[in-house]
Amino acid sequence: MHDAGAAGGFVAGAGERGIGIFLRSQGAFVVCDVGDVRGASVHTAQRGIARAQGGLSVERRFCRDADCLGGESVQPGSQVSSAMRLVLLGINHKTAPIELRERVAIPHESLAGAAIALRDEAGVAEAMILSTCNRVEILTAVESEGADIAGFLHRHFAIEPGQLLPHLYVHRDEEAVRHLFRVAASLDSMVVGEPQILGQVKEAYNVAREAGTLASQLEPLLQSAFAAAKKVRSETEIGSSSVSIASVAVELAQKIFGSLHGKTVFLVGAGKMSELAARHLIGHGAGTVLITNRTEERAARMVQQFAGEVVPQVVPWSEMKQAASQADIVITSTGAPMPIFRREDGQAFLHRRKNRPMFFIDIAVPRDVDPEMNRLEGIFLYDIDDLQQVAAAHVAERTRAAEDAEAVIAAEVERFHLKRSAINVTPVIVSLQRQAEEMRQSEVRRVQSRLGNLTAEQAAAIEAMSRSLVNKFLHPPMQALKQAARDGDLARIEAIRETYSLQMEQGLFEAGAVMRDDRASVEGDEVLAGLAKGRS
Repeated sequence: MHDAGAAGGFVAGAGERGIGIFLRSQGAFVVCDVGDVRGASVHTAQRGIARAQGGLSVERRFCRDADCLGGESVQPGSQVSSAMRLVLLGINHKTAPIELRERVAIPHESLAGAAIALRDEAGVAEAMILSTCNRVEILTAVESEGADIAGFLHRHFAIEPGQLLPHLYVHRDEEAVRHLFRVAASLDSMVVGEPQILGQVKEAYNVAREAGTLASQLEPLLQSAFAAAKKVRSETEIGSSSVSIASVAVELAQKIFGSLHGKTVFLVGAGKMSELAARHLIGHGAGTVLITNRTEERAARMVQQFAGEVVPQVVPWSEMKQAASQADIVITSTGAPMPIFRREDGQAFLHRRKNRPMFFIDIAVPRDVDPEMNRLEGIFLYDIDDLQQVAAAHVAERTRAAEDAEAVIAAEVERFHLKRSAINVTPVIVSLQRQAEEMRQSEVRRVQSRLGNLTAEQAAAIEAMSRSLVNKFLHPPMQALKQAARDGDLARIEAIRETYSLQMEQGLFEAGAVMRDDRASVEGDEVLAGLAKGRS
């Protein structure tokens, strides 16, 4: 699961080198074993001119619909990219304490800028950053073995490598795909099956997409991750017995008080987590629920979502600390960069409450409550890592559902791998179609010069005959390439390319032959002779 550490390094590997073929008629070397065919229009507005070093630009289509050579469409403006690797590096609730996680947490408003800065690192082509209360993960497509992803974290957060490296994990290529799929499906969450993480991954995707840091590698990967998570939800029971972090916080409050009836609960922060907590609290008998948020209108909108005997009351942000002293339970989930409740606040609360106990459940990262408050007699503080103990009680009942979900993820990872492999042979197919079409057009022109003026019907007959011959010639290698891609057999793809490259170099582009087979040439001449007689 984890890298070897500082000794092993966190530099993206180079991977297998591309395999190329010389096209003598073009005098160019084409790298064919690449990540995919990149659309030149993808995010060009944000990225500037698309990378084209060593690429192959296809500027026109050689076929239309059913007339397409080999049955494949050629994408205009597509480019062959260099071989890229997927690298996912992160830190989460399993590998690092909250004290470290809050130092690398990225506020929502800073995500786009961080993603752009990461994308602009040397060797990084695409990037997305996921930052939640339990994890910060960096997903990249890298095109250089020198891409230093961990170094970006050190520099961006001004953290010494020795403090961060022991807590990082790194996944590459298929393992990166598997990890992303598991995260989106909530199989890697503190509370397995909780529904919030998929929305958080989608939000990170939207931020990166708007920032222009996603393109042909990460875009399809993330779409496949969303599809896999949806399939896990629909085909397994993983969500039936699951609880969110907010509901775990409520359960912890019940263990502390025994009952929530008559208790006053104060929700600081009007985000999704606070809304879920409020619903659970009301459902378990809370007598009074207070809500505050920096944006009072947002707190008021959340109150409108509730109906029943207990309706949350909105407290102005300026009166937050006065209201907190009235609460038995304070649940905080803001995005504040620094603690909003400090030790001196706790002392004031206890004084106003005449030392009646208070319970703070801090589910924010960075934390909203200074850990020093836990030293005060009469104040009990639980942060998000303390919720792990409550979540563990739900593990047994979700084990079977999680096993089913893991099987779904394994199948979806394999599906994505095969799809990605199939894309990799597209440049080979494109080059075969292109050169076959150039050869066909050359032969048609040669025949027309020999036969002189042709009627429309005769020209159409030559066109149909030439297309038919080339399609039949391309069919076996095209099918073999597709099957090799589905099997992930790079050696077979290499062998096919080398074989047909030799044939193309030795004869397919020489004037005077549709195929090098003598019988085929005779049959072609006979057809031409018949056309000539018909014209005369």
